[in-house]
Amino acid sequence: MRKRFIQSIVVFSFAVAFFWLLAALGVGADVRFTRIAPLTNKEIALTITGSNGPSYRIEASTNLSTWGAVVTLPGASATAVHTDSAAPYLMERTYRGLQLDGTNNLTGDHLITTNGDVVIHPINHASFVMSWQGKMIYNDPAGATTLYSGLPKADLILVSHTHSDHFIAANLDAVRGPTAVIIAPQAVYNAMSTALRAVTIVLTNGAATTAIGGGIEAIPAYNISNMNHPLGVGNGYVLTIGGKRIYIAGDTEDVPAMRALQNIDVAFVPINRPYTMDLASAVNAVRTFRPAVVYPYHYSPSTPVTDVSLFKRSVGQDLGIEVRLRKWY
Repeated sequence: MRKRFIQSIVVFSFAVAFFWLLAALGVGADVRFTRIAPLTNKEIALTITGSNGPSYRIEASTNLSTWGAVVTLPGASATAVHTDSAAPYLMERTYRGLQLDGTNNLTGDHLITTNGDVVIHPINHASFVMSWQGKMIYNDPAGATTLYSGLPKADLILVSHTHSDHFIAANLDAVRGPTAVIIAPQAVYNAMSTALRAVTIVLTNGAATTAIGGGIEAIPAYNISNMNHPLGVGNGYVLTIGGKRIYIAGDTEDVPAMRALQNIDVAFVPINRPYTMDLASAVNAVRTFRPAVVYPYHYSPSTPVTDVSLFKRSVGQDLGIEVRLRKWY
């Protein structure tokens, strides 16, 4: 396996016209990689250093002609660190670093679609936001409202079920934009105010709808071994945007509907018994439906601690599934 690493300044000097185009777009060029290190699992650890600007972006190419964003990192300090977990699955990977101007750059991983990037930004536990085509998608916006301070208001909100680590009515009021659409199961709808009900589409397990130019399918989410989450009450979702399929499991065990999923580009899978899956079940499910990328989320950061590193090692690299460990707590 061969990898090439080119400092951003080398790329810029190699293509001077491109350098000036970046400058015209307000993208800073005073940035360099101060560390590019292959890890034992063939991932690549990248340290990027700039001038303490608003944010950094790492882009990658396999042919030096087509580039795609990998991640946008916060620029609160002069140095930012990222581990590229996609590297083991590519024969060649060339990186370049950019420093972005402006303060409205959502940080997070980039998913390249046929119609613009999806940027995935974890918040906490089961809550995260995504941006796509200037639209903001919020998933289960629970926790303190301060977690969402400074983020653009939601255009689409997905709510999986009524438990307070997934649904807080006051949070929906706080984060929704003036034309926001909420997707929720019936039990969540029943717990809403009249104002929230007016902008909510109810999906039962197996139903589907469209919003913000994408498709949304409700996937059954429930417990098999106990009644913490009964069948038919909660939803997982498959969101299809820009030709990519994003599965958000909600609170569920490894149920047949999950195992039967196909062509999933990104999956969010919970790991905490007795409310969702234990680690072995999560590994088995992921290796069965084989998403291209999986994020373990909704796990325990304290006693008993969920060993997400063990989850990653157990999923392995033989099936080409990229496991991304991100900061949820």
